Order: sequence, then C-alpha cells, then structure tokens
Amino acid sequence: MKMKKFMNGPETVTDEELTGLGLAFSDIVDVEGHLVINRKLAEADRVTVVTYGGSGHEPAQAGFVGEGALDIQVVGDIFAAPSGKLVFEALKRADKGHGVLLLTLNYAGDQLAGKQAMKLAEKAGMNVRQVVTDEEIKYDPNGEDNKRGLAGAVPLYHIAAAAAAEGKTLDEVAEIAERYAKNMASITVKVTDATHPQTGASFGDLGETDFMEIGAGQHGEGGGVRVPMMSARETVAAIGKPLSEKVGLTKGDKAFVMINGCGATTMMEMLILYKDAVEFLKGLGVEVVANMVGEVLTVQEAAGFQMNIAKWDDQTLRLWNTRIHTPALTRG
Repeated sequence: MKMKKFMNGPETVTDEELTGLGLAFSDIVDVEGHLVINRKLAEADRVTVVTYGGSGHEPAQAGFVGEGALDIQVVGDIFAAPSGKLVFEALKRADKGHGVLLLTLNYAGDQLAGKQAMKLAEKAGMNVRQVVTDEEIKYDPNGEDNKRGLAGAVPLYHIAAAAAAEGKTLDEVAEIAERYAKNMASITVKVTDATHPQTGASFGDLGETDFMEIGAGQHGEGGGVRVPMMSARETVAAIGKPLSEKVGLTKGDKAFVMINGCGATTMMEMLILYKDAVEFLKGLGVEVVANMVGEVLTVQEAAGFQMNIAKWDDQTLRLWNTRIHTPALTRG
C-alpha cells in the first residue's frame, strides 16, 4: 500500500519541514539551514544551551528552542544525527562568552557527532561542557541495558536554561543538568509501529499482533518484551514500580511525571495514563508536583507512550516554574 503522508518528496522532507517551522514561528526562532536558533540568542549574556538530533520526532527537538529553553538545535535528516562539524558550528554560534552546555541523547550517531564536536571545541579553546541523557531503564531483567536517551531530555532543556538565566556559571549549570539526568528514568510502551517517511518501511510487525511491547527503542530497536495488552492502570503499575525504584522515590518525596505520546496515541489515553500514574505514586506517598502530558518526542505514527519519572527538589521546582516560550510550549 502506498504511504499516506502529506509530503512533496522524500528527499526534501526535512528541509521543507524546517522552512515551515521558521515561517510558522518566526517570532520565536530563526531557521538557517539545519540550525534552529532562539531569536533572543543575540542578546544572551549567559551560558547558552545547544542540542542536536535527527528529525522525525516532532515536536522534539526544534519545538523546544526559544526563551527559557534551547538556544540552538542542530537538525539531522530523518532519524539521523547531524555531522559533528555542524554541531561545532552551532557551539561557536551559541557562545556568548560564558560557555556552552551541549546536551546529548545516548544514541550511537549522536554520541559520535558529540565526540567530534567536543574535540573541535577543545581544539578551538572553547568552554563547553557536555551532558548525556540516558534515562531509559530495562524492563526485562534478562534483556540488554540500552540506556537510551528519551523524552526526559525535554524538561531538562528548560531546567538547564532556567539555571543559565539566573546567571549561574557553566560548571553550575552542567552540575544541575547532570544531577537532573541521574534522577530521572523512562520506559517506552509501544502498541503499533511507525513507518519511515522517506522509504515507507515499517519498524516492525507489532501492529499485526494482540501484544504490546515494553522497553522497545524509540525507533523500534530491541530491548523490549512483548506481553498481552493490559489496561492503563495495569500498565502504569507494571512500569511505575521499576521507574520509581530506579530514581529512589520514597514517602514524602516530590516527583515530576511525563506521559509522552509516541505519535498516534490519543490525548484521552494519555490523560487516563497520567491519572493512573498520579494515583500509583500517591500510593507510595509521593507527591506529583509537575508534569508534561502530550506528544513531546514522537516517532511518526507509532502508537504507545513513554513514562518518565524524575525525583525533584525545591530548586528543580523553582527552575521549572519560570517562563518558557517555544513553538511547542509556552508558560509564564
């Protein structure tokens, strides 16, 4: 069957998408080639924040460029990291004399690009710190511990940017980002697969079964275990336990919860899942003090969700409750 997507050609999909982003949100971002740039970057007198990654996961990551969030996102082709050289060019563009924080998700291509960019930055004498997000935890005790970076990177963008806006040094901002990254955990639950928008190839055969897959990768990578479909409450209980244990939640703690739709999950389902997550954590004596519910980091039309839990303190909550203005999120 011919793929049903509103495109003009597979070879131009990323370029056309970025052109559209720049036109739709010209008050927030500038788009120069494959760089999506915070329009307020020119006036920044602080540490700046840069990330990078492949397209195809909208609204992440370009949707979170702007005030109180990313200063530049370097966009690769569909599901592919950009070159290390282009990431380095973004670091140079972002540097306003206070240093640059480079945030990297834990995927092979992203890690390679980050390594190359950091080498070039070091050679150029730049002040750059890199923080890697790898919050995914394995669900199958006998499976591989892939530790992929997932949607948990998105709240981290805001936390780091808010710390930078307070005038903190690069070392201080990096320390806050590192601590946040170590105090969050995510698991993906998938029920149908995505198709690659340039080739039409499916990422699997899950949609043809009566099963769901817990622990599957963002692009259909391995590491998941297939189980019969469960209710929202049963699913939250199954993944909520290992997630809360991983971040060490105990009675009296504060937590952030994200229910991230993978692309084809309805808001109805996500709200039910969030309700069940709040009730699950309440049963542990844990208060949910902040959240994100909706499509944050998607994979085309894959159905399913990521659940991310982070252990928060008063500083994290204060940083979170500052202004953010991006194409995908505005608050304050």
